[in-house]
Amino acid sequence: MRHVLARCLARGDIPDPVLDRLIVSISEVRVSPDLRHATVFIMPVGGTEADHNAALKALAEHGKQLRHEVARRVNTKYAAELHFRIDESYAEAARIDALLRKPAVARDLQEKTLPKIQDED
Repeated sequence: MRHVLARCLARGDIPDPVLDRLIVSISEVRVSPDLRHATVFIMPVGGTEADHNAALKALAEHGKQLRHEVARRVNTKYAAELHFRIDESYAEAARIDALLRKPAVARDLQEKTLPKIQDED
């Protein structure tokens, strides 16, 4: 599903001015156990918070068309209803990276040499 959706967006199969000007990365698709719903995690590359919201709105507006494309190209029992969400893992990774780069934390993470334990034979 992720590959089909990414291909549709990359080729410009969905005519929309917002989607035409943004590069939208699809990082993950989580499908419900009954295969009727799929949560699509996206991240517009670059842009502002307003661009992220505009991309979500545009994808939601074209949800039926994207659902049809997925159903046509992926052989599943049901055509999953697509729910689009911003992938927060990028922001979380950046926050953790910033924490790890703080001098106090970096100092604690430096590899310390432990004394060697000698074998007693």
